[in-house]
Amino acid sequence: MKYALVTGGSRGIGKAICKKMALMGYHVLINYKSNQKEALITQQDIISEGGSAELIPFDVSVQEQVENALNTWMNNNKDAYIEVLINNAGIRKDTLFIWMENNHWFDVLDTNLNSFLYVTRILLKPMLLKKYGRIVNVVSLSGIKGLPGQVNYSAAKAGLIAATKALAQEVGKKKITVNAVAPGFIRTDMTSDMKEDELMQMIPLNRFGNPEEVAEVVGFLASEKASYITGEVISVNGGLYT
Repeated sequence: MKYALVTGGSRGIGKAICKKMALMGYHVLINYKSNQKEALITQQDIISEGGSAELIPFDVSVQEQVENALNTWMNNNKDAYIEVLINNAGIRKDTLFIWMENNHWFDVLDTNLNSFLYVTRILLKPMLLKKYGRIVNVVSLSGIKGLPGQVNYSAAKAGLIAATKALAQEVGKKKITVNAVAPGFIRTDMTSDMKEDELMQMIPLNRFGNPEEVAEVVGFLASEKASYITGEVISVNGGLYT
């Protein structure tokens, strides 16, 4: 059995990625922080479609929780390893920089950037030993272009993009690829407070994207078909910014 971990996998883009990985034949570890109800729905959707999945709750921004959960899983599954890691969990706390409080900054960086360190560092060791792995980081248009009101979010995602490129160079010889997918405006809970009718006029395809459209790109990068692609950032934004 092949294993894939998706952080922030209970809703939105994460849920779509979980379902895509299951269709690709992976037993999916669905990570979530607190919304067990939605995580269970995602798990049930996968099982009803003939896939397999389990829940693995922890807060990606808290190192102790990450290490406890993942080390426990690895100890209970000594003959297995997680060969695909999708770092998807993220939060927004938008405000103009002049009004930004310290917690607005640190909460966003802890969840969107520091989590990459906590989760990836643990799972990278088995990948190196097995000489195979796929790491896909879900970043954002904000990390490439920068958006007003998102200095914290843009900084975190831009940092994750740079980390993606650097790690790809470190582990390529072990047949581990590290890539990023940068969604634009995708119709999820995270963008529900945005004025879609106004923003879609800026997008050449004239609409918000769907989570499944992001999941398809993530699935490709996580597959063996993408074996010669690493250190790349693929935008899924309807042509908004290239």
